[in-house]
Amino acid sequence: MDRDITNRFRDLTLEAFVQRLSSPDPVPGGGSAAAVVASLGAGLLTMVASLSLGREKFAAHAETLAAAQAVGQRLSDRFLTLADDDASAFAQFATARRLPRETELEREARGAAIVAAARCAAEVPASCVEACLELAIAVESIAGRSNQNASSDLSVAALLVEAAARAAAENVMVNLPSVANQLWAVDVAARMVELLAAISDLVQRTRETVAGGATRDPLTASQA
Repeated sequence: MDRDITNRFRDLTLEAFVQRLSSPDPVPGGGSAAAVVASLGAGLLTMVASLSLGREKFAAHAETLAAAQAVGQRLSDRFLTLADDDASAFAQFATARRLPRETELEREARGAAIVAAARCAAEVPASCVEACLELAIAVESIAGRSNQNASSDLSVAALLVEAAARAAAENVMVNLPSVANQLWAVDVAARMVELLAAISDLVQRTRETVAGGATRDPLTASQA
């Protein structure tokens, strides 16, 4: 998706982003906020993995930790891109709704533009939820296999990814009624339910493992 790379959210200070979020301007909105929250969760995953790699105590989990670190680094960047994409998608939707509708031809053009923009506005946060599942899997994989001094940070990462996924899914669902292809909309809605259930399960398992304080065996090749 086209983005103005001179005005990316990643380039703002945290204070500036919050101020933008607080303004009457509808962008950034909930979708961008969800993606930024997910990026914070990815950053925490990277931190916990980094604090564990290279330590003899976690040598048996080095491969899992390195994989989680890579996922965290990649997704922290991916989510920030999605934050910009979400704002761009909503802006396109808002523009489509403002198109003239005086004549039949204008109404047809406006309707087609709204449908296309609504689909895009649903697809971007849907991609965010998909990425949240990948992040939740990585977070759960190092619970009980990483530095216990940072276990609370891992729990926070899990909580953030679930909150971000649920928030992004809300932005998917709100746009589906404006999409003309109802079969596609039903499929997407079902996928959101499936993804959220999987993420919630992973987050619960992560928190239970962290709370239990027990160490876990290394992942096998089939589990990785």
